[in-house]
Amino acid sequence: MRLSHVKIAGFKSFVDPTHIALPGQVVGIVGPNGCGKSNIIDALRWVLGESRASALRGESMQDVIFNGSGKRKPVSRASVELIFDNSLGKAAGQWSSYAEISIKRVLLRDGDSSYHINNQHVRRKDITDIFLGTGLGARAYAIIEQGMISRIIEAKPEELRVFLEEAAGVSKYRDRRRETELRIADTHDNLLRVDDILQELTKQLTHLTEQAAVARHYRELESKRDTTQQLLWLVNKQEAETRRGRFAHGMEKTKNELEAETARLREMESQLEYTRSEHYAQADTLHAKQGELYAANAEIARLEQQIAHLNDQRTRLTQQATNSKLQVEQQRVQLQGVESLLAHWQQQQQEADIRVESWESRANAEAHHLPQAEEAARAERERHNTMQREQLISQQQLQLADTQREHIQRNVQQLEARRSRLLLERNNLPQVDSEALAETQSLFVEMEMERTAQQQQLTQLQAQLPEADSARRDQRIAMQELERQLSQVEARLSALQQLQKQVDNDKNLKQWLSKHQLEQLPRLWQSIGIEAGWEDALEAVLRERLNALALPYLDNAARWSDAPPARLAVFAADGAQNFKAQQDIGLTPLGQFVSYPDPQTAPVVTDWLSGVYVTETLALGLSLRERLPAGAWLVTPQGHLIGAHSVLFHAPDNQVHGVLARKREIERLQEAAQQQATSLDHGKHQAALVEETYHAIESRIALLRTADSELQQRQHGIQVQILKLTQANERSHERAVQIARELQELAEQSAEEQYQHQEIADRMDILRVSIAAQQVEVEQVRLQAATQESMLRQQRERSQKTQHELQEARFYVKTCTEKIADLKHNIKQIGLTLAQLEQTLIQNHVELDRIEDGTSKQQLQEALQQRQTREQALAEARNILEQTTNNLNKLEQERLSCEQKLHPLREKLSELSLKEQEARLQYEQWAEQLQDVDETTLLSLLESGNIKLNALQNELNRLNSDITGLGSVNLAALEELNTAQERKTYLDAQAKDLTEAMDTLRGAIRRIDKESRDLLMATYNEVNRHLAEMFPVLFGGGEARLVLTGDEILDSGVQVMAQPPGKKNASIHLLSGGEKALTAIALVFSMFQLNPAPFCLLDEVDAPLDDTNTERLCKLIQKMAQHTQFIFISHNKITMELAQQLVGVTMQERGVSHVVAVDIEEALRLRDDSTIAA
Repeated sequence: MRLSHVKIAGFKSFVDPTHIALPGQVVGIVGPNGCGKSNIIDALRWVLGESRASALRGESMQDVIFNGSGKRKPVSRASVELIFDNSLGKAAGQWSSYAEISIKRVLLRDGDSSYHINNQHVRRKDITDIFLGTGLGARAYAIIEQGMISRIIEAKPEELRVFLEEAAGVSKYRDRRRETELRIADTHDNLLRVDDILQELTKQLTHLTEQAAVARHYRELESKRDTTQQLLWLVNKQEAETRRGRFAHGMEKTKNELEAETARLREMESQLEYTRSEHYAQADTLHAKQGELYAANAEIARLEQQIAHLNDQRTRLTQQATNSKLQVEQQRVQLQGVESLLAHWQQQQQEADIRVESWESRANAEAHHLPQAEEAARAERERHNTMQREQLISQQQLQLADTQREHIQRNVQQLEARRSRLLLERNNLPQVDSEALAETQSLFVEMEMERTAQQQQLTQLQAQLPEADSARRDQRIAMQELERQLSQVEARLSALQQLQKQVDNDKNLKQWLSKHQLEQLPRLWQSIGIEAGWEDALEAVLRERLNALALPYLDNAARWSDAPPARLAVFAADGAQNFKAQQDIGLTPLGQFVSYPDPQTAPVVTDWLSGVYVTETLALGLSLRERLPAGAWLVTPQGHLIGAHSVLFHAPDNQVHGVLARKREIERLQEAAQQQATSLDHGKHQAALVEETYHAIESRIALLRTADSELQQRQHGIQVQILKLTQANERSHERAVQIARELQELAEQSAEEQYQHQEIADRMDILRVSIAAQQVEVEQVRLQAATQESMLRQQRERSQKTQHELQEARFYVKTCTEKIADLKHNIKQIGLTLAQLEQTLIQNHVELDRIEDGTSKQQLQEALQQRQTREQALAEARNILEQTTNNLNKLEQERLSCEQKLHPLREKLSELSLKEQEARLQYEQWAEQLQDVDETTLLSLLESGNIKLNALQNELNRLNSDITGLGSVNLAALEELNTAQERKTYLDAQAKDLTEAMDTLRGAIRRIDKESRDLLMATYNEVNRHLAEMFPVLFGGGEARLVLTGDEILDSGVQVMAQPPGKKNASIHLLSGGEKALTAIALVFSMFQLNPAPFCLLDEVDAPLDDTNTERLCKLIQKMAQHTQFIFISHNKITMELAQQLVGVTMQERGVSHVVAVDIEEALRLRDDSTIAA
C-alpha cells in the first residue's frame, strides 16, 4: 500500500478542510516554526488509532479539535482521512480486494469517536488489524516524531524489543497470545464458577428430597378436600334449584292479578281521554271568541291613536316653521361676522410675507460665513491630532528603548553567572589514566591490522556494489520518472482536450446550430494564435467573438428565421481586407501578437482589434491613456482595458476562458508524449542489463561478508575493553573543549550586549529631548485649536438663531393661509344652510294644508258597535267549557283509585322476583364451581350413602385443618428436584468441556510462543545483519549491533551497541546527539529493510545532524524510497532538495494552518520551459 491522499478538517490548527495529495515517493513538509507541520504527523498517528492524549501533545482527546483563534470560533468536530493506493492488493484481510482504501476517524466535542474504512463504520481494532506486522500503527517504528529518535536509542531494553517485534510481524502473534490468555483466564473463572455451582447444587438436592415428600402428602390431602368441596357445591346447587321453582310459581299467580287490574285502568283512561278531547275543543272555541274580541278592541285603539297623531303632527309643523324663521336670522348675522374675520387674516398674511423675506436674506448671510469657520477649526484640530500622534510615537519609542535596556542588563547578568559556572566546572574536570589507555589501544591496533588484510577483497567488491546499485537505482528512478512524466502528460493532455470540448456546452445553442446546419463550422479560436502571456488580453477584447463561427457568406445570417438562444458571433470567412491601417501613436497594437494559421480570419480579427494597444502594467497604461485617440483602448496582460476616460477590469468568461492557452498547451503536450514514449522503451532495455550486473556482484559480496562476520566477533572482546578506557578520556576532553568554546561565545555575547546597551542609552537621551520639544509645540497648537472652536460655536449660534426666526415667520404665513381657507369654507357652509332652512319652511306650510280628521271619527263609531256583539258570544262559550271541566275532574278521581290498587300487587311481584333471582344466582354460582367437574360421579356418591349437608361441611373443615397443620409447603419441590438433577448433569458435562478447552488454549499458547520465538530470532539476526551494513553507510565506517539482555528472546530486552569510526565507546549513551540520531536512524532503517512499511514519517530527524551526515541520510532515504514512501518534516535545505514534492504549511491567519503543495520536478520543468522560451 502507498499513502496517496490526506484529508484533514477541524484537527488542531487545520480548521478548514485541507486536502494534501502525496503522489511522490519522497514528500517534504516545510514551513516556519509553529505553523502546524507536526500537526500533520499527529493527525496520521491519531487516525491510525492513537488513544493517548499525551502522545498527541495534549491533555485530553478533545484538545485535538480546533479550539478557536482570534478570528475563528471553535468547531465541534475533527476528522482525518487517509487514502491508500492498494492496487497491488497488499492490504490485510477482507480489504485486500479493494484498489483504494480509505481510513477515517471522526471525533465530536462530546467525546463521541468513530472509525470508518471505505465509509463503513468499524471498530478501532479493525484499524489496527490492517496494519499489524507492517510497522504502521499508533506506536510503531514507522512514525518517528520530534524527540523520538533520542527516545529510541536511549529506550529501555524492553521498550526496544517492541520495535523489533513490530519489524518481525510478531505483533499480531502477541495480540493473539493476549487474546488466548484472556480466554484461558475467562475459562478458568468459568470453571471455578461451575465448581461452586455444583457444590451448592448438591446441598440443594438434599433439601429438595425432603421437601418433595411433604409436597406429595399435601397433594393427597388437597385431592380429598377438593372432592368434599365439590359434593358440598352439588348439594347447594340442588337446594337452590328447588327454591327457584317455588318462587317462580308465586310470581306467575301475582302477574295474573296485576294484569286484570291494569285492564280496568286502561278502560277508565280511554273514557278520560275522550272527555279531555272535548274539553280541548271547547277551550279552542273560547280562545277564538276571545281573539275576535281582542281584535275589535285593537281596532278601536288604533283609530283613537290615529286621531291623536294628526293633532300632534299639526302642532309639530307649526313649531318647526317658527324655529326655521329664527335660524334664518341667526345664520345671516353669523355670515357678517365671518366676512369681517376674513378681511383681518388677509391683512396679517401680507405682513407675515414681508417678515419671511427679511429673515431669509439674514439667514443666507450667516450660512455663508459658517463653512469658513468650520474649515478653519477642522484644520487646527487635524494639526493638533498630528502633533499628539507624533508625541505618542516618540513616547512609545522611549518606552521600547527602556524595555530593551532592561532586557540587555538581565542578559549581561545571566551571561556573567553562566561564565562563573563554566569556570568552576572546568576546574573540577577529572584526570584520566592515559598509560592504560595507550596500552589497550596499541593491542587493538595490532588486531585491526590483522583484520584489514582479510577485508581488502571485500572492500573492493563493496566499492563496486554501490556503483552497480546506484546504476540500477538511477535506471529505475529514470524509468519511474519517464512513466510518471508520460502519465502526467497524457492525463493533462486528456484533461485539456476535455475542457476544449466543453467550450460549447449550451444545449439550446447546440440544437439551434444543428437546426441551421452550423454545428460543423470552425470557431475563431481554433484558427488563430497568440503569444504567451497575452491570452487574457485577447479574451478580454474579443469576449464572445473569440468563439465566433466562420460563415462562407455573412449575408446568410439574414435568412435565419429565429435568433440564437444564447450569445453568438459570426464573421465572413471570405478573406476580404477592407479595413484601414491603425494610426501610429507610438504604442504597440495587440494585433502584432496574434498569428493567423488560417489567413481568412486575419481581416475580421484585425478589424476587431483595431484601436487596441498593449501595456505591460495597469499603472503604465493609466499614464499613457492621454495618447489614445477617440475610441481606442489599452489592454494589460491580465485583460484590464484602459480607455481615455475609464478602466474596465477583466473577469474571465467561463465559456471561452483559457481556450487559446489550452490550444497551445495541447500541441506542446502531444509532441512531448511522443518523445517520452520513445525514451521509455529504450530505458526498459537498459534497466534489464543493469539489474543482471547488480545481482552478480551482490552474490559474491554475501559470501565474503559471512567470513568477515566471524572475524568481527573475535575482535569484539578487546573492543569493549578499549571503549571502557576511552570513555572517561573522551568525555573529559570533549567537555573541556566545549567549555572553552562556550566561554569564548559568552565573552563575545557580553561585549555585544554592552555595545547595544550604550547605543540604546544614547537613543533614549535623544528621544527625551525630542519629547520635551514636542510637548511645548502641542500645547501651542491646542490653544490655537480652542480659539478656532470658540469662533465656530459663535458662528453656529448666530446661524441657528436666524434659521429659527425664519422658520417662525414661515409658520405664521402658513397659519394665516389656513385661517383664510377655513373662513372661506365657513362662508360657503352658511350660504348652504340658509338655502336649506328656507326650503324647510316652505315644506312645513304645504304639510299643514294637507292634514284632515273627519274620516277617522266615523270609523271609530263602527268599531265600538262590533266589540259589543263579540263580548256576548264570548260569555256563552265560557259557560259550556265549565260544564265539561266538571265531568273531566270526576273521571280523574276514579282513575286514581284504580291505580292505588295496582301498587301492592307490583310490590309483591317485585319481592318474589328478587327471591327467584337470588335462588337462580346461587344455582348459577354452584353450577359454575362444578363446571369442570364430572357431576355423574358426584351423583353416584350421593346416592350410595345418606350424605347430609352438615356432615360434608364438617369433613371439609377437618381436611383444611390437616392441610394447615403441615405448615409452609414447597409445592414446586418435585419440579425443582427434577430440574436440579438435570442441571447437575449439564454442569458436569460443562466442567469437562471447560477443562478440555483450557488444555487446548494452553497448547495454542505454546504454539504461538514457538512461532514467535523462531520468527523473532530470525528477525533479530536479519536486523543485526542490516544494521551492520547500514551503520557504516551512515557513519562512513564503524560498527553497530543488537545485543540480547537475557536468554529467552520472548521476554528478553534488546540493547544497541554502536561504535563510530575511531571510537571505542562502551555505551551508547556516550555518543553525541548527532551520533545517537544517526544510530537510531540506522536501526529504524534496518527494520525497514526487513519489513518495509507502506510509508515512513520523519519529523525533523535531521535537526542534530551536520551537512555531511545529512547528505548521507538523504542518499540512504533516496535508496530506500524505491520500496517505501517517505514523508518528512525538515528545516534543512539539503533534505528539502531530496523531496520530489514539497508541501508548504503556512499560518498567515494566526492560529489557522494552510498548505501549499509544489511538485519539484514539475516546477523545474516549467522553469526550463520558460528559460527556453526566453
